[in-house]
Amino acid sequence: MRPLESLRLSWRSIRGHKLRSSLTTLGIVIGIAAVIAFVTLGASLQAGVIGDISPDDQRNIYGWAADPDTEGGPLAGAQPVFSQDDLDTLDDDGDIEAAYGYMPLSTQALVYDGELSPQSDALVAAGPPYIRESSLDEGEQFEQGEREAVINPAVAGQFEEDVTVGDELTIALQGGQQTTVTVVGITESSEGLSPFEGFEPSPRVYVPTDPFYTEDAAGAIPGGDGGPGENSDADADQETGAGDDALFLAIIVEAESADEGDIDGARESAIAYLEGDDSDAGELLGDDLEVTLQTSAELLQQLEDVLELLQNFIVGIAAISLLVGSIGIANIMLVSVTERTREIGIMKAIGAQNREILGLFLAEAIILGVVGAILGTALGLVAGYLGAWYIDLPLVYPYEYVALAIAVGIFVGIGSGLYPAWRAARTDPIDALRYE
Repeated sequence: MRPLESLRLSWRSIRGHKLRSSLTTLGIVIGIAAVIAFVTLGASLQAGVIGDISPDDQRNIYGWAADPDTEGGPLAGAQPVFSQDDLDTLDDDGDIEAAYGYMPLSTQALVYDGELSPQSDALVAAGPPYIRESSLDEGEQFEQGEREAVINPAVAGQFEEDVTVGDELTIALQGGQQTTVTVVGITESSEGLSPFEGFEPSPRVYVPTDPFYTEDAAGAIPGGDGGPGENSDADADQETGAGDDALFLAIIVEAESADEGDIDGARESAIAYLEGDDSDAGELLGDDLEVTLQTSAELLQQLEDVLELLQNFIVGIAAISLLVGSIGIANIMLVSVTERTREIGIMKAIGAQNREILGLFLAEAIILGVVGAILGTALGLVAGYLGAWYIDLPLVYPYEYVALAIAVGIFVGIGSGLYPAWRAARTDPIDALRYE
């Protein structure tokens, strides 16, 4: 019997029992669709997050101090231990291009042209290099010592009239104090500029640490007496860590380039100083805290590890579904052998060989597996596309998994159809012709 004739007869048998064949392949469809959909979402998420690492950001090293046993992402369990003196010393280090503090500040609202917008976590104090020129849509970086700000589109478009470069924006801090800033730049995206912020779009107002943290923080924290633009008294500075003794929750160290050697050199120099006796941070670390300095790529590796763990979990669940699907194919093929016993006897009586009977039933099982794989692949690709579109991620299809899905379908078909096909081939033609 020719191979094409075997395929034709197998397909005719499958079409003759459409509902049964559809239910048989359902387990394979679900398993392969689940794998492809989640792998597509994982690849798209990785591409979306890694795509946010600009060339300028690749040389940044993000640091914080926390208990080494603390679990979580950047700033988990972080304590403010870095002083401005520490940052100035690092800034003068030959292995370091720049070093500056990072501090999220609590706010109550943003006010523009008499319109108020409640915001509790929109304000971020950092050094001017934090605002990379490549991230600006218009305007320029703010300067230290000036009451200037860079905003993102989420803030610019939050009021009835859009905020533009040169406008003044009023920030209501926690504690009731208010300060007015001049908008000098607008970023091109509302996504976070670093792992400290995360990568979800959110309203952000970026300001220089001096004066918005070193001078204003005392007035923004209960117990501080100073207001914006005014010096707090010495007691308030001491209680809150504001003024010259301001301590930063996190720091950003810039290497001279994105070269791995330069990054490692900057990291080693920063850790050696910060954990040494000459730094303010070294005195505050004690035995419980440890300085962590990592690049964006290293921090994102944690996310990739989580995604890989999730993908392995999904693949495990899908493997169970594929096992159920293969058992379903084996079961339906055994039923098919029983139903077609007389047909098998007739084929053998007119000269069909065992290998031809084996090939006929094996072809039917492989067709079920391949059809299930194709339908599962299509469903998985559609689900992955819809998921990436809904989450607003760049779509990345794992084409190697498409080829793997077809291979799995063929393997499942062969594995589950081998015994029923062998049983059909071993059927005695005399007994088969007597079968009613």
